[in-house]
Amino acid sequence: MRSAAIRVDNVYVDYSAQSDVPRRILNGIDLEIENGEFISIVGLTGCGKSTLLRLILGEERPTSGRVLVNGVERSKPDRLCGYVPQKYSLFPDKTVLGNVTFGLEVSEFGAFSLLRPTRRKKMREFRATARRYLEHTGFHEADSIKYPHQLSGGMQQRVAIAQALILKPPVLLMDEAFSALDPGTRSGMQQLIKDLWRQSGTTIVFVTHNTREAVCLGTRIIALARNGDRGSSVALDVAVPHLDFDSDEDEIRDLIDEVESATQNGIERARSRPVPIFS
Repeated sequence: MRSAAIRVDNVYVDYSAQSDVPRRILNGIDLEIENGEFISIVGLTGCGKSTLLRLILGEERPTSGRVLVNGVERSKPDRLCGYVPQKYSLFPDKTVLGNVTFGLEVSEFGAFSLLRPTRRKKMREFRATARRYLEHTGFHEADSIKYPHQLSGGMQQRVAIAQALILKPPVLLMDEAFSALDPGTRSGMQQLIKDLWRQSGTTIVFVTHNTREAVCLGTRIIALARNGDRGSSVALDVAVPHLDFDSDEDEIRDLIDEVESATQNGIERARSRPVPIFS
C-alpha cells in the first residue's frame, strides 16, 4: 500500500486585512496525497491555490491545522520539497551548469565552499550529475556553458526544473510554472514534465489556471472554490485516467466541464472517485 507523501489536516488560513478583520483564505482543507501522484490544483484567481502550495513548501504556516510531508510537520523550506515558481530566477552570473549545481554545492559545502579541500573532486561529480539532468531536460553539451540571458524563456524554465530535480526531492511543487510561456514552448514543457514524472516517480503538485493542462497532466485533480467570506474549500477531488493532449476530445471535454463547474459554482461537500493504480 502506498504511504502518504503529503497530509493537509484541517487547515485554516487567515490573512490580516486593513480593516483589522482577518480575511479567511482556506477553510478546513483536508487532503492526503500518496507517493507518486501527480496532483493538479485548479481554481479561480484568489482562491488560495498558491497559498496551499506555500504551506506544503513550508514557506507559510497555517492559522490552524497541520501540513506534513513524509510525516514531518512543515515549518520551513527544505530538501523534502523542490519548488518551481512561475517567475523563475536564475543566477545571471552563473552558466547553465553553474545554476544547476548551485543547490548541490550549498548542501555539501555551505557558505564557505571555496575553503573545503574536497571541493574539486565533489564539483566534478556534481557537474557530471548536472549534465545528466540537463540531458534529461533536453539540453545539449554546448548549452551548459551558456548564461541565462542567452536562453529563451522555455530553456530558462527547463534549467529551473533541472535545478529542482537534481536535489532529488520526494515532492516537486510547481506554481503556474508554464503560464508565461508561448503556446508551442508550453506544449513541449507539459510533455517534458509528464515524461520526467513517469521516469522518476516523484510526487508532483502542480498549480495551474489552465483546466485542460490540469486534466491532461494530473492523475488527480483538486479544485478549490471560494464560499464567500468563509474562504475556499475543496469543491472537487477527482482521480482521472492517464490522458495525453491528443486524447479523445469528448473524454477531455467532459472532465474539463466537470472541473470548471466545481471551480465556478463550488460544491458543499467534496466529491471523490476511487484513486486509480498508477503505471
